[in-house]
Amino acid sequence: MKVAGKKVLVFGSGISGTSAAGILEGQGALVTLYDSNEKLEEEAVREKMREGCRTRIVLGEFPEQLLEELDLVVISPGVPTDLPVVNRMREKNIPVIGEVELAYELGRGDVLAITGTNGKTTTTALLGQIMKDARDSVFVVGNIGTPYTNVVEETREDSVVVAEMSSFQLESILDFRARVSAVLNITPDHLNRHHTMEAYIEAKKNVAKNQKPEDTCVLNYEDEVLRDFGKTLAGQVLYFSSRRKLEKGIYLDNGNIIYRNPEECVVCHVKELKLLGTHNYENVMAAVAMASVYGIPMESIRKTIREFAGVEHRIEFVAEKDGVAYYNDSKGTNPDAAIKGIEAMIRPTYLIGGGYDKQSSYKEWVERFAGRVKKLLLVGQTKEKIAEEARECGFTDILLFDSFDEAVLTAAKLAKPGDAVLLSPACASWGMFKNYEERGDKFKEIVNSL
Repeated sequence: MKVAGKKVLVFGSGISGTSAAGILEGQGALVTLYDSNEKLEEEAVREKMREGCRTRIVLGEFPEQLLEELDLVVISPGVPTDLPVVNRMREKNIPVIGEVELAYELGRGDVLAITGTNGKTTTTALLGQIMKDARDSVFVVGNIGTPYTNVVEETREDSVVVAEMSSFQLESILDFRARVSAVLNITPDHLNRHHTMEAYIEAKKNVAKNQKPEDTCVLNYEDEVLRDFGKTLAGQVLYFSSRRKLEKGIYLDNGNIIYRNPEECVVCHVKELKLLGTHNYENVMAAVAMASVYGIPMESIRKTIREFAGVEHRIEFVAEKDGVAYYNDSKGTNPDAAIKGIEAMIRPTYLIGGGYDKQSSYKEWVERFAGRVKKLLLVGQTKEKIAEEARECGFTDILLFDSFDEAVLTAAKLAKPGDAVLLSPACASWGMFKNYEERGDKFKEIVNSL
C-alpha cells in the first residue's frame, strides 16, 4: 500500500489511533487524527504521539468538509463501524480500513493470528513465547496491548507477527491474511457493539477470511459453530478437543496432550504445565498446534510450554494474607470467562463481580456458584442486574457496593483462613477503570496493602 502524499484520516485517538497516525506520517501521508470526544484536549492527545509529529488533530463534531478531501480512512478498533459518519465515508467511496489492515499492508513477514471470546491473551502470550524461543524476529501485537502498527517498521521478511485479534479489529479487515489462524471458542460477548450474535460470529470468522490452501486454521472441535465453520474453509483445518480423541488434530487423553498430524506424538502431561484448568489446557493445545504446523520443532515447543507461567490478570495468584488466598481474574470480562475463574477455585470463595453492562446474561455464571461461592460482592453499572439474576437462580448471599475499594476490603474482612477472595467480574471495566489491567492492578494494590 502506497500512502505517501495521500490525505488520510485516522478515526480514534487511543493507542491504536495514535500509533497508526505515527506510521502513516512516517510513510509520507498527510494525516488528520479525529476523535469525537470534545472533552479531550489537543495537547494531551499530542503527548501520546511521536515526538515532532505534524499530524492535524480534530476533536468534537466531525467537520463535513473533510469528506471532500480524504483518500483513506483508518478506523480504530474502539470506533463502531456502523456510525453514520463512517457510512457517509463509504457512500463517498472513501476506503475505510482498520489499524490492523494498515499494519498488515505496510509490514513484512508472516502473521499468526488468534481470536475467540475467551483465552486469546493466554494463547497469544504462549505462542509468542514459543516463537521467540525458536526464531530471531518475533513480535507479539494486537489486543494483547501493543498495536500492530507500533512494530511495522521493525518487521523483516523473516519476521513472525503473533497477533491477538478482537472482533472489533477483525470487522474492518480487507486483505489481511494469517499463515496460521485460530478461533478458540465463541460465546456471547460485545452484543452492545455487534447488536446480534450472528454479526459477532461473522467478525470472528474473518480471521481466516483470506487464507489460502497452504494456510491453516486451528479450531475448537467442541464448539458447534466452529466445527461447522471448519468445513467451509479453503485452507487446512486442525481441530483441538479437551473431551474426545481426534483422528487428526490435538486432544487430551487421560491427562496427556496428544498431537496427531498425521503421526501421533505425546506433547506432555498436564501435570508438567504451570497453567491450571481445562480452559488453559485448550489454550496450550491451540498454541502447540499453531506452532507445529508453522514448523517449530516439538522439542522446542515442549520446553516452552513447560516453563510458561501464564499472564497477568488471568486467575493470577496475588498473595495469601492471614490464611486467605487472593486471586486477580480481572481479565474475566464476560460471564463465560468468569466461569473459568470460578471453576479454578478449590477454596470457599468470596467473589467480587460487576462492572460495565455489555448486555450479557449472568445466570449461567451464577449457576456455577454452588459449592464454590460463599458470598457475591457486586459493584458497577451491572450490580443490580446481576443481583436480580442471582436471586432468580436461588443465590441470595449478595452485597452491593458503590466503591470498588469498599468491596475488596469487605471481602478481606469477611474471609476466614482457608477461604479465597476472587476478583472475576464477568463484566468490562469501563465506567470505573480505563481497562481491565487498571482494575486488576487496583485489586492487587489493595490486597498487598492489607
